[in-house]
Amino acid sequence: MTESVPAARPGRAVSVPALAGLAALVTGAAVLGVLHVLPSSAGVDPVRDTISEYVYGPDRWLFHTAVVLVALGSACAFATMVGRALVRPVSAATVFAALWVAGLVAVVVFPKTDWSVGPSLAGTIHRYASVVAFASLPLAVWSAAGAVYPTAARPRRTARLLALASLAWLGIVAGAVVVMLFGGEPWWRSIPLGLVERLLAATEVLAIGSLLPGLLRVDDLTSSEADPLVPC
Repeated sequence: MTESVPAARPGRAVSVPALAGLAALVTGAAVLGVLHVLPSSAGVDPVRDTISEYVYGPDRWLFHTAVVLVALGSACAFATMVGRALVRPVSAATVFAALWVAGLVAVVVFPKTDWSVGPSLAGTIHRYASVVAFASLPLAVWSAAGAVYPTAARPRRTARLLALASLAWLGIVAGAVVVMLFGGEPWWRSIPLGLVERLLAATEVLAIGSLLPGLLRVDDLTSSEADPLVPC
């Protein structure tokens, strides 16, 4: 005699690369936050001084660690999208994401100019790498949001709003540069540059983080499809 047993339904599994990306992103942001409150960072003005100023303090390794972790988390997120065929390996999302990650790595490799010494090639590379990174991430998130959330309007809209907010912060910096070109004071003095950069960085980390919930859960394709007839 046999008894009919319903076939096992496909389950849901957690994407390990996406989970690793989320962990790296959160840890990187936390390390950067801790850097702001350490006694050794007391000489850095978070309103006027840029985040890269921490590289000249005794805890520069924390700055490097934080940036590398954010780059790693971002790379994991977009690698997951490619691996699941949500985006093409060469697409607007992946190209802009690659520029973001490369820019972050360059920021670590080439330190900010030490103006007490004078201009440097490394400092110039650092500056332009920062611009490329900050400008690329919002475009990457905007391009990827539809692929990650094809049917979920609210999280897709949230990701794109964060991308737009990031561009708005960049617009403040660009506006200050334009004002300087027309006879205004130096752009880095006309705005609270450190505060704007920190808000920009926080918004961009949130933007890439907003994509990760859509990547964490995947269909478990390894679920067994057992014979529905078992002996009794």
